[in-house]
Amino acid sequence: MRPRKKDRHLPARMYQRGPSYYYVEAGKWENLGKDYVQALMLYAKRNSSSSKNAMSDLIDRVMDHITPRRAKNTIDQYKIVAERMKVYLAEFEPGQVLPRHIAQIKMHLSDTPAMANRTLSFLRVTFGYALEWGEIDSNPCVGIKPHAEKKRDRYITDQEFHAILAQCSEYMKCVFELTYLTGQRISDVLAIRLSDVSEEGIQFQQKKTGSKVLVSMSPDLKAIIARCRALPRPVRGLNLICNKKGRQVDYASVKVAWSVARKAANVIDVKIHDLRAKALTDTKKQGNNAQKLGGHSSERMTERYLRNREHDVAHPPQMPKETG
Repeated sequence: MRPRKKDRHLPARMYQRGPSYYYVEAGKWENLGKDYVQALMLYAKRNSSSSKNAMSDLIDRVMDHITPRRAKNTIDQYKIVAERMKVYLAEFEPGQVLPRHIAQIKMHLSDTPAMANRTLSFLRVTFGYALEWGEIDSNPCVGIKPHAEKKRDRYITDQEFHAILAQCSEYMKCVFELTYLTGQRISDVLAIRLSDVSEEGIQFQQKKTGSKVLVSMSPDLKAIIARCRALPRPVRGLNLICNKKGRQVDYASVKVAWSVARKAANVIDVKIHDLRAKALTDTKKQGNNAQKLGGHSSERMTERYLRNREHDVAHPPQMPKETG
């Protein structure tokens, strides 16, 4: 087969004529549509009988390499992106993927900027390792800027928090109250082991950052720990909060419980992650060190995290009294 002089950015047997993309085999031209990414997906399905392709292989190797080195939540998100990218970039050699392809994927996902940025992050990591392993000459993600994401500024009021708790089982109440009182991420709260609890407080090693945080014991924290210990549990359960089999509670079930309780309480637009923001915001208002509680490496990071949830209180003037 003669090397093609144009459409070199496209995989084998795929061509562009005018605004449309085509799959060509045995002289027959199959129209794949005008949308580039959708055309790649159809192309991948058309070639699904092939054993494996280089991009899919690279993605699998990168996932195997980074899984022990990244937080579970990050890996779970990357797994979703990885499967999608195996389809989008099917039949491409890693060296064939150019910045224009990455930019087109970014724009195709522009309706979901968070997902688009997560995809860019994953591809940047993937091609970064391909470059390090000597399989490509440059990272096609370099220079591709992420979408601007609106900073979240939702603050859960005390009234909303109590309304949500009122719709929860005692089991989930303990999870959410413990999350608030410790100011930690849900995954770190669910991972608390009985051995992490002492008279001094609860010791955390954050999975995302590796930071070690000792949340000091307080009357409220002591009370919620006692309630957690009183929950039905197998004798061999090692976690402070565990399921009926004595294992760590599944994050997905906690997220579903929060969603159900939030809807039942008629509280709009609050996410389970907003509990941590509320804890850090409230502890700062009470004169405590929000940076230490959050396990942030700098005060600037904490301020950036909280600034949209804190508001200056403006006091109105007093009505002037009439003079005789």
